[in-house]
Amino acid sequence: MSAAELAASLGATAPEGELLLTGVTLDSRSARDGDLWCALPGANAHGADFAGQARERGAVLALTDEAGAQRCEDAGLPALVVDDPRAATAAAAAIVQGRPATHLRTIGVTGTNGKTSVTTVLTRVLDELQVPAGVIGTSGTAYRDASGDDHRIATVRTTPEAPELHGILARMLEDEVQVASMEVSSHALVLHRADEVVFDVACFTNLSQDHLDFHGTMEAYYEAKRILFTPEHSARGIVCVDDEWGRRLAREANVPVTTYATDPGVEADHTARDIRAEGFGSTFTVDGPDGPRALRAALPGRHYVANTLAAELLLAAIGISGPETTAALGEAGAVPGRMELVASEPIRGVVDFSHTAAALEQALITLSAVPGTRRLIVVMGAGGDRDRGKRPAMGEVAARLADVVIVTDDNPRSEDPAEIRRAVLSGIPESTNAQVHDVDGRRAAIELAAELADVSDTILVAGKGAETGQQISGIVHPFDDRLRLRSALAGTGTMCADDTDGER
Repeated sequence: MSAAELAASLGATAPEGELLLTGVTLDSRSARDGDLWCALPGANAHGADFAGQARERGAVLALTDEAGAQRCEDAGLPALVVDDPRAATAAAAAIVQGRPATHLRTIGVTGTNGKTSVTTVLTRVLDELQVPAGVIGTSGTAYRDASGDDHRIATVRTTPEAPELHGILARMLEDEVQVASMEVSSHALVLHRADEVVFDVACFTNLSQDHLDFHGTMEAYYEAKRILFTPEHSARGIVCVDDEWGRRLAREANVPVTTYATDPGVEADHTARDIRAEGFGSTFTVDGPDGPRALRAALPGRHYVANTLAAELLLAAIGISGPETTAALGEAGAVPGRMELVASEPIRGVVDFSHTAAALEQALITLSAVPGTRRLIVVMGAGGDRDRGKRPAMGEVAARLADVVIVTDDNPRSEDPAEIRRAVLSGIPESTNAQVHDVDGRRAAIELAAELADVSDTILVAGKGAETGQQISGIVHPFDDRLRLRSALAGTGTMCADDTDGER
């Protein structure tokens, strides 16, 4: 489209001359011929400082504020000047890409825990039903096109920056994808990454302490999530009311809301009851407006019951329901790094992304209820350069619910790993009945867990899930909890989940 047309849409003054825009980017290093380059102010520097690089790589126009305009002009890059360039970036990206979100059925999922599980279940059900679908989130971006071919796109953030997001949606649309499910983080909502997508339906899973290094307070964290449930971002909402934050959101959302719960003492439109363990999953009954119905969660625990129910309601909201959908929901398990079973017997090994006190509590309660479980051994820690207030709470939860607690390093990033471990350990009372170990090095901690485990014990390695790297002092070292746990248990005669020959 022409720069003049975009400028008119943004209420900005177009530069002189005819400029044709063919793409949008935030990164000066990835600018291509014909791109609109968005130069945003940052905490330590202004994006306009890299205008020369963007121009050299092919950008033909900059979108920036007054502070960046002159620097762009000096580098030979004409500028569209707006008051809020971050919000305008999302609008520009949507406009230049032809507003692809309006041509797809879109589902947005937010919450402290459960986003990846719900969106993954949705995608697997849609794959089983042969509906071309895509997912954008923590585990990356993937989609199956109308021909049945699978595609993966490398993404860094849970919710990509707006130019990347709208570009991904445009690519999905070109490949005739029908449904796009997306994890919508609180950061993305505050920073306008998800702007210009009005989801057909949005889901809230839960809220517990996390990301207070960014939001400051739980109230601010909640308000960030609530942004998704406004007409600018969604047409309707599906809200879990198991916690008080969800009940509050159901009252305060500015779009029509359907509620669901797993707590029988909570009033909801759809309530799960009679939850029963079945192998490594659960069966349950849902009471709804049309009477009771039976569902199955392919993974264990009340939170996966909630996630399965959420997925069912989200699919129904976009017109997908029926016996085939119900059957597919019951088999849509094995979410990478989410309660992932990597070894079965005589010792069970599980890897889970639980990196908050609430998520860790859910995981440990879930595993303790799996039939045949003797002792729980948990390997856990906390990430560096993130919310420090949750560290003692995570230690307290681990010692209260596990028989053996091995505190080790997560992603220490720039912090001293020993200091992080001490903070986690400070939450464990001296009177604990748990056996507690402080282990320097995640590999050594996982190996210790395997050494201590005996027949019918369950090892939970918590915190990193499907991540394949560990961030230490600015360097990402290859590390996969699933591979390490599988390797550590191989010498104990345990049958691992990737065994194919039936031998131990």
